[in-house]
Amino acid sequence: MNPLLELTRIVQAAAQASAHAEQVKLIVESIHRAIGVDVCSLYISQPDHSMLLAASHGLDPRSVGHTLLPEGAGLVGLAARSRHPVNIAEAAAHPDFRYIAETHEEEFHSFCGVPLVRGGEVIGVLVVQAREARLMSEEELAFLVTLSAQLALVLPAEPQQISNVLSATRRLRGVKGAPGIGIGKVQVCDQFDLYSVSDKACDDPELALQRWHALLEQVSAEVEAERCSLGADVSDSVAAVFSAYQMLLADNHLRQGVAERIRNGQWLPGALRQTVQHFADIFLAMEDPYLRARHEDLYHLGNKLYSAWAGDNDSSALPGDGPVVLVGSKVSVSDIASCDPARLQAIVCFEGSTLSHTAVLANALGVPAVMGTGAIKAVNDGDPIIVDGNVGQVILHPPLSVKKEFRRLQQADRTLQGELAELVNEPATTTDGEKVQLYANTGLLADISPGIANGAEGVGLYRTEMPFMVAETFPSEDEQEFIYRQVLKAYAGKPVYMRTLDIGGDKPLPYFPIEEENPALGWRGIRFCLDNSSLLMTQLRAMLRAAGDADNLRILLPMVSNTGEIDRLRRLLDDALGQLRDEGHTVNRPPVGIMVEVPAAISLLPTWASRIDFISIGSNDLSQYLLALDRNNPRVAPAYDHLHPAVLREVSRIARCAKGSGLPLSLCGEMASDPAAVLVLAGLGIRTLSMSASKIPRIKWLLRSIAARDAAAMAAQALEMEDAASIRELLQQALRERGLGRLLGDQ
Repeated sequence: MNPLLELTRIVQAAAQASAHAEQVKLIVESIHRAIGVDVCSLYISQPDHSMLLAASHGLDPRSVGHTLLPEGAGLVGLAARSRHPVNIAEAAAHPDFRYIAETHEEEFHSFCGVPLVRGGEVIGVLVVQAREARLMSEEELAFLVTLSAQLALVLPAEPQQISNVLSATRRLRGVKGAPGIGIGKVQVCDQFDLYSVSDKACDDPELALQRWHALLEQVSAEVEAERCSLGADVSDSVAAVFSAYQMLLADNHLRQGVAERIRNGQWLPGALRQTVQHFADIFLAMEDPYLRARHEDLYHLGNKLYSAWAGDNDSSALPGDGPVVLVGSKVSVSDIASCDPARLQAIVCFEGSTLSHTAVLANALGVPAVMGTGAIKAVNDGDPIIVDGNVGQVILHPPLSVKKEFRRLQQADRTLQGELAELVNEPATTTDGEKVQLYANTGLLADISPGIANGAEGVGLYRTEMPFMVAETFPSEDEQEFIYRQVLKAYAGKPVYMRTLDIGGDKPLPYFPIEEENPALGWRGIRFCLDNSSLLMTQLRAMLRAAGDADNLRILLPMVSNTGEIDRLRRLLDDALGQLRDEGHTVNRPPVGIMVEVPAAISLLPTWASRIDFISIGSNDLSQYLLALDRNNPRVAPAYDHLHPAVLREVSRIARCAKGSGLPLSLCGEMASDPAAVLVLAGLGIRTLSMSASKIPRIKWLLRSIAARDAAAMAAQALEMEDAASIRELLQQALRERGLGRLLGDQ
């Protein structure tokens, strides 16, 4: 063989191939002939760094385009992650060897894999195998290395183009809605779309009003029937989701909004669309992700009312008795309730977020869910599908090897969930005896039960905006008191940190519009409330009345940036206490603290120590303000990371100040449920974390698996580092070394 001539011939032929499938087939056939091996195969890297068998001479042809090796798996994975040739005489004896049944490679002993690298990234692995147990010679290996370097330049700019031609398998990314792995067949949830309804004149308003009131009663009965369909022993968290829908159905603003539009001449579906869209759009425009997610609840309820009006009661269950995955634009609570629980394996929503009630219900039922995948084209009932809620991944038409791998992961995941369930009533105490309190974030009555079910020791952030958002006028003191009392009662004996109204430029009310060029720096939070002190007084009175003589209320002030704001709030609180006592109410003075979100607050904390009772770090806003990065802006979001050295150093400064002043310190936001960040927070001495209820079990497991002194050492090391990527790598490696890799999606 003339190596140079063969190299030139193979590379030129590959470059001139008219189609990707022809190109990769030509490559393996040519190499097979050139060096006389029994097998030559080409694996192509996928977006998730798994490896797809794109072409092969010698392996079972049925495995081409279907065999998929997970990231780092097998000898192919070893060649990819080492970026170095792997040359082995007896492959099966190597510890990284993984047998793939569908390729029928058991008769081949030797293995030589060479990575294809372009632009610093591994785009594939070229593999040759032989029946004889031998090493490839130096000449053969040099030929393959040189050839691989040149082939990397002639393969498509996007290697996955090859995969798309070869396989029906599709991988899609979304956001994690509920953890776990589900394997089954698609059931598409086609539903009426209320938003597609056009305006139309109403022929008989009185008849339409009668139909509207009857419709409310009908749907209320259906919601109750759906709740009952999930079983008599349905958990409180599941029941609470359905209770939230009943509360919306009973809401006077929804009822009167539709009725008023009917009286003004709009037909019932049009009046329903206008009313639902009015309130949903208000939530959709909000910056707070929790409040923004509430638009989905209104959409689902509006669609249910519309489909009931249209006479659609067909649940259209998938024939057969196999496992089902519900797939749709916005899979509704009703879709979930109408599916046989024994068959329901997972949920996929093209839209939506982790904070939607679909995700809340999926978490409560223990059903994996992936949200926000974007529209999935050409997906049909009966299509095989895998849903990985641990990483937010969906795989359509998975090959057999992938199914086998995910069944293994599914079993490992179930084992982990069982282990976490055993910790619900256990404290989050480190191995060297440091106790960390884990609280839940909430804002809806329906979200209360999941926190308790997951072992929350209190509410670290109760968002009080909801009654204001769904109303058409400012809610009364009695309306607010009723809601706050239920929250405080549900967490009797446990602290509930109620944030005063946090609205303004970023969360305008429909009946109090605010337009500003830069709402993030505008009239919001405590600034808005103090300028509208009568509203704040009403809210303070409602909180105090709801608490009565209990001692679990804590009042939390958002967006504080100067001393005057705290002093004015304290005077208002004094007035509210005096008024209520004069009126005969039994009330106690609750602790009052601030959220550290504005960087200016950090320097003033020593000054405020005598004025406040506790400190809560709002990690989301604080990180954004420190980095001048909007994490919801796709142009700059990749640069956002709360493990940025500047953020960690400021959190450390706050922790030192709190300790020096003797003030209790907590932290809420995404940082509190990020396993890597929790290592640093525990190391900095922060002993109270507040997060979404579903995240509590995993963070508890983490804390019970580490020593506080080790966390302190890692935090000290992280504070000396200069970039977020290096810090995250350090902390994730520390988690893996302690057997906590499953918190990062490892299996």
